[in-house]
Formats: sequence, structure tokens, C-alpha cells
Amino acid sequence: MEHQIRTLTARLLAHRSLPRSDPLVRRALVDDAFRSDLDTRLGAVGLSLIDNPYAAHVAVALAEDMHEPVFGGGREYAASNAGLTRDQLALLVVIWSLIVLPKRERQVNRQRLTDDGQEDMFGKEGPLAHGGEVSGALSEASLLADFAPVLGHKTYVQGKLLSRLAQLGFIERRNGMIHEGPLLDVLLDYRTLADRIIHGTLGEVLAQAGHPPPVRDAFTPDDDDLDDTGEDR
Repeated sequence: MEHQIRTLTARLLAHRSLPRSDPLVRRALVDDAFRSDLDTRLGAVGLSLIDNPYAAHVAVALAEDMHEPVFGGGREYAASNAGLTRDQLALLVVIWSLIVLPKRERQVNRQRLTDDGQEDMFGKEGPLAHGGEVSGALSEASLLADFAPVLGHKTYVQGKLLSRLAQLGFIERRNGMIHEGPLLDVLLDYRTLADRIIHGTLGEVLAQAGHPPPVRDAFTPDDDDLDDTGEDR
């Protein structure tokens, strides 16, 4: 086990993220002793494993008590510890909203992108899907048409904003389409951002651009789903 722990720790440090399908990652997610040893190794150097069950990847990030000692000296820390500028961060949140919000709805409802709308009586019991099965892509041309006038101009958004987000692993650009990158869902906290976006100003901006976000949070049950005590049925 020692060699496997060292190997996984080194790979996480070298690559920053790994797919959940990786054999050593899968072991870390199901083997408590293995995970405890991994957490100890990472914690010794101020890191922690970030695992979102809805994300297709896991990643390493600074432990919470290390944020201020590592990033506190920089002016940009209050907005982004990845060194993103305000316009890069704004575009990142827009892309996250357009990709992850609908993706999470599909995951919670056990739907696929190719779902033909027919009711699957066993769908709710199926395994949680990741990746291309539930994560849609955005047309780069449409994104530029909707948001480039606000963020600058087409060349600037393509060369300075999208390229930086791709370099950091938040998105992937292929054949004129923008796909979810390995870090988009795992590093941006859905529970923190979703309500602010759905019920905030950005929700209105997205709706005006023709991309209305979901009506409600997929994790919040309808009143009909609650019993007399207010608990989920």
C-alpha cells in the first residue's frame, strides 16, 4: 500500500486532478484506511483532496488553514487565488452556470443528454453519470455573441479569457465548442454558487442572453416531497 499511496500522491501533485475512474483514485474513495493515509500525506504539506461525487475528477487544493498564509499577501486573493482577473472570473462563472447547472439537474434526475423524454421506471435507481453523458457543450461563437460585448471584444475574450481558463483546466476547447474541463465542477462549489446565481443578478443576465437557469435548486425538494415534520419522504 505504501508504494500506491506514494504514487497517487505524486500524481495528484503533478497533475493536480485525476479522473474518478483511475484505479488508485477509486481505491481512495472506497477504502477508508487508504484514504486516511492519503489525507495524512497531503495534509502534511498543507493540501487536501477535493472530492465532489457529481464531478468526474478529484483534485488537490490548499487546506483551508493554508489559504491566508499562502495567498494573503496578494491583492487578487480576495477575488481569486488562481490569479484570475475580474473579467476572467466573470466569464468562468458564466460558463459554470451554462454547463454545470443543467448538468446537475440531469444528474439528480438521472437523465442523459440523449434522453428522449420517455419515462424510465428504473432511472432513479441507476448509477450517477459523469462526463459527456450528462455534461453539455457550449458553442464558442454563441458565447462570444452573447457576452463578448460586455467583457471587451471577440479577440480579447478568445485570446485572454478563454485561453486562460483552458490553461488552468476549467474548460476544454474543441472544434468551436467549449466543454467542461477537469476542474470546473470539482473546484467551484455548487451549493455556494447555485443559489446566488439562480436567484441573483447573474440569473437575469443569463435569461436575457437566452439561457435561463433552472427554476429551483435540484437539491431542494418540493413541498409535496416533505412529510408533516418537514423531512424528506
